[in-house]
Amino acid sequence: MIFSTLEHILTHISFSIVSIVITIHLIIFLVDEIVGLDDSSEKGMIATFFCITGLLVTRWMYLRHLPLSDLYESLIFLSWSFSIIHIIPYFKKQKNHLSAITAPSAIFTQGFATSGLLTEMHQSAILVPALQSHWLMMHVSMMVLSYAALLCGSLLSLALLVITFRKFIRIFSKSNNLENESVYFSEIQYVNERNNVLRNTSFISSQNYYRYQLIQQLDRWSYRIISLGFILLTVGILSGAVWANEAWGSYWNWDPKETWAFITWTIFAIYLHIRTNKNFESVNSAIVASMGFLIIWICYFGVNLLGIGLHSYGSFTLISN
Repeated sequence: MIFSTLEHILTHISFSIVSIVITIHLIIFLVDEIVGLDDSSEKGMIATFFCITGLLVTRWMYLRHLPLSDLYESLIFLSWSFSIIHIIPYFKKQKNHLSAITAPSAIFTQGFATSGLLTEMHQSAILVPALQSHWLMMHVSMMVLSYAALLCGSLLSLALLVITFRKFIRIFSKSNNLENESVYFSEIQYVNERNNVLRNTSFISSQNYYRYQLIQQLDRWSYRIISLGFILLTVGILSGAVWANEAWGSYWNWDPKETWAFITWTIFAIYLHIRTNKNFESVNSAIVASMGFLIIWICYFGVNLLGIGLHSYGSFTLISN
């Protein structure tokens, strides 16, 4: 009873803190002049990390096994993974834009986990025989951490694409406007426009420089996080293969979960190949990473909707046979 109450309190506290962090980000986005809010959002994510950590530890002590046995527990662990990915650069004193991605991701996953759809999973349950193994901690934790890292990196790549194509659309629209204008201009109007262009040159150049710097930073951070996620995903798949051989007598069974995990691994292997190839631009790798964002959700969440295969205990309905 005490553990259940403590878990309930920590869940609501962490959810409330992440909601406040998102509100702070909206205020910073609308009003840049407010000083100190950015640091408050960073501290809010740290507080969220400790609350979710306490929630997981409490559930671990209560259930006496690592809380990664069903969809509810893996979503909470995914939310914890988003928060830990965010605070690592914070302790290194590196300014980044991760909080704008990790905070909404954490509140989305935790909000869905605590919704009424997964109410039955909140209660304690006996582990199915396949999960009663020391490989549970190694395999599932690596997979969920890799999902969190790959999702963050993919969202950064999506942001890079939005900024890049927004610039191209603006340039294209300006060129169309110039073609539709009349060819005949008076000499006085031409001189005035030339003066306005010279006056705004420094502003435009500084704006373009800031956009270029932002694109480079997004590309660099997405590459780093996706590289980390790819390593974790590789370790997770290999440990899962060893576990599958112990539990089911085969290293690979082409189960829907295994198949989509392999597809996810392939997509991000292509991303890393394109990203490290100097013949390709950052936009090309960002497009592949954006495709990977959808693939991850199919692998992690979409397969669970089917409730079939050897990984059916991760679906909405727990199977105890």
